[in-house]
Amino acid sequence: MGLFTSINIAASGMSVERCRADVISDNIANATTTRTQEGGPYRKKTVIVQPVASKYPQWRSPFGPLDQDNGPGKGVRVKEIREDESQGRLVFDPTHPDAIQTGPNKGFVEYPNVNIVNEMVDLISANRAYEANVSVIQGSKEMFNAALQISQK
Repeated sequence: MGLFTSINIAASGMSVERCRADVISDNIANATTTRTQEGGPYRKKTVIVQPVASKYPQWRSPFGPLDQDNGPGKGVRVKEIREDESQGRLVFDPTHPDAIQTGPNKGFVEYPNVNIVNEMVDLISANRAYEANVSVIQGSKEMFNAALQISQK
């Protein structure tokens, strides 16, 4: 493994967590949006993450395969941002401009399927994961500095 592999892996994690925080913030900001350009209420979005595999299958762990290629991982990346298609909550408000006009739900307004409490918990989780990756980078920098100090003696 290269000298900066741990920093690159942690940086990929930071990038993913920043994306998660951005998507969660978008969900929170649109928690009451009943009309979008596509039509209908805003739909919650979720970040799907996948590992970035190594191209070096000769690297093996004594504990078994490290990833699908049997090599050390190279970090993570955002695979996609998926829209949650579950129905949002219905609130009876026949005077609302986006109220349903026909059918059994006449007079109801469909609000986004965003739960603010869950989004805040996810935001805190993304923040903590980002901070953990920052700690990995700080630890790597300290280790490199210690190695340089040893080599100078």
